[in-house]
Amino acid sequence: MPHPVMFSDDDLGLAELRTVALAFPEAFEKVSWGRPVFCAPKMFAMYGGSAKADGAMIAYPYALLVKVDESDRRSLEQDTRFFFPAYMGPFGWLGLDLTAAEVDWDEVRELVDASFRLVAAKRLIRELDAR
Repeated sequence: MPHPVMFSDDDLGLAELRTVALAFPEAFEKVSWGRPVFCAPKMFAMYGGSAKADGAMIAYPYALLVKVDESDRRSLEQDTRFFFPAYMGPFGWLGLDLTAAEVDWDEVRELVDASFRLVAAKRLIRELDAR
């Protein structure tokens, strides 16, 4: 049974995130788990997510999920805008709630860039660095 679509094209920050994510070499968007996912070809960013707290699921429909380097994880987890996403958190991902504060799109670019570099092929990283 497919997941229901859990976003609209006019959702908060989605257009801006598309601009950021699709600028990376060979990046494309697809819908997985009912949400926009950005890949090249491995997934490096996702829009929307959820977290488990006290046995209940908390929805974060307007969020950015990215893979983070373990060395950055502790400092990001201290920031209340970030959350440990259900299902993906154990695999090195964190979520940024885009409604928690005014979005700093330079910070978003840095997070997406770091995530891309953790999953992309070396040739795509070389292509990115050559730009």
